[in-house]
Amino acid sequence: MNSQANGTNYKPRLAASFDTRVNYDDQYTVGRATKLVEAARLKAGDSVLDLATGTGIVAVAASQAVGPRGSVIGVDISRGMLERARRKIRAADLDTIDLIEADVEQVDFEGESFDAILCSSAFMWLTDISATLRRCRMWLKPGGLLAFTCYSESSFMIPLLVKACAGFGVSLPNCNEPLGTKEKCRDLVEKAGFNEIEIRTEEFGSYLPRNDRWWRWTGEPDWIAPGGNPLAELSSERLREIRAAYESEVDALATPQGFWHEITMFVVLCQVS
Repeated sequence: MNSQANGTNYKPRLAASFDTRVNYDDQYTVGRATKLVEAARLKAGDSVLDLATGTGIVAVAASQAVGPRGSVIGVDISRGMLERARRKIRAADLDTIDLIEADVEQVDFEGESFDAILCSSAFMWLTDISATLRRCRMWLKPGGLLAFTCYSESSFMIPLLVKACAGFGVSLPNCNEPLGTKEKCRDLVEKAGFNEIEIRTEEFGSYLPRNDRWWRWTGEPDWIAPGGNPLAELSSERLREIRAAYESEVDALATPQGFWHEITMFVVLCQVS
């Protein structure tokens, strides 16, 4: 089994995947990040850590919320994303944001360093979510807030692709599964030592036409997930067979409006007492 399949090369592949996302800041990504910052209700003077800051959407909004007396540290594994964040920060003339190029599962800070820790739609990419949640709990000041977003297990058409793969004996990991329900989210943050937990739901779904573009997005051989990439081991013929099975599943859900593309986002807010 090669390194793509068993996950030993997962983090470099994850970074490379995000390096190439040059049109990342679309209406959807900005909208979901804005929802997170609004929910966090940051105060002037707050110290904020933005995990997996990407192009700095959350970091910039957080910096504007906490003002000149506050501070923001953004951490991301993708050099390409961080370069776009730096350009954005310079354009906004903000001097309270520091960026660190690092794996958020490897970076470390002193205890009780932050008033708030934010993470927009990235915990599902971690190999050990529980360990990172425990470290966030340690880094927060008393009364501090952890706010993050994640997705339902059934979002992004992933279950249809998982089902199609299973029909050929291929176990495709669903990266949304560990945090894929409100109950799972609550259980993980409670075990990490958080309390006063609130979980909200935001819907971004829409009807989409069946098209080839969506297959390439979800079913490409370079599948990125912490659980590994079994698609990398398959022949072109087997991938075509799985694609046909996937498209059959999509066709079965078709309506006059198209097929419903679910994007259910959970906004998780938890404080330290």
